Amino acid sequence: MRPLTDKAIRASFINVSVRERKALVVPTDLAQTEWERRDYYGWRDHRNPLLGFIVAVIDDVPVGLQLRQAEQPTRTRPQCSWCADVTLPNDVVFFTARRAGKAGRAGDAVGTLLCAGFECSRNVRRLDPPAYLGHDVAAARDRRIDMLRTHVDAFFRDVRDRA
Repeated sequence: MRPLTDKAIRASFINVSVRERKALVVPTDLAQTEWERRDYYGWRDHRNPLLGFIVAVIDDVPVGLQLRQAEQPTRTRPQCSWCADVTLPNDVVFFTARRAGKAGRAGDAVGTLLCAGFECSRNVRRLDPPAYLGHDVAAARDRRIDMLRTHVDAFFRDVRDRA
């Protein structure tokens, strides 16, 4: 992922109002972020812990989404829909995102299960032990990275294009 500035992040959001965009609390550690090891940039709002924000590059343009975590916890330990990490080093929660445009203003939303702290990029880059003799762990990691990028792209397009 290419480095993003505070201004670019704010301008990227497609499912928020102008007022919400101006009120966004963007993290201040952007300069220390390892952008080359990220497939998207995500964070939680420290003032409202049910809100999350994700920015991904779609069609070479930064696109941002505001997410809302469901208040009701899941009954079983779910698997993240994006990274599909089976070791589950972190919590997975249900998030919803309003669709962009008229559909979102009418209340249309889409939901998905995601790592609570948006750790997917780190999860897919971990080298797991070989599953069997001769297993190429680096190739398996590369497939997980590609899968994550595909899932992120599909979710963002669903929110943006089905408005």
